[in-house]
Amino acid sequence: MGKFLTKTGKDGQHYFNLVATNGQVILSSEGYSSASAMNNGIESVKKNAPDDGRYDRETSKNGKYYFNLKASNGQVIGKSEMYESTAGRDNGIESVKKNAPNAPTVEEE
Repeated sequence: MGKFLTKTGKDGQHYFNLVATNGQVILSSEGYSSASAMNNGIESVKKNAPDDGRYDRETSKNGKYYFNLKASNGQVIGKSEMYESTAGRDNGIESVKKNAPNAPTVEEE
């Protein structure tokens, strides 16, 4: 099972990464001003991850593929890494759908 790794950045902002069982980061957050706001973001990912309609499948300017996970209000709550192919991106989405809903939250050391 995957997990949410949380950390406080040097900028004082709070961040999380959803990490798959193999240790690969599959979703990253924006910075949050407080730990409670970050925890709300994690709960939003857990809630929205199973819904395929919440994913925007995108292509970057350099031709790589990525996705954004959006909340019901349209706000981006997580971004993927860059993928070399649409199949890789789609596998990343499936991994988020599978891992996020029951993933524990662990503070990064």
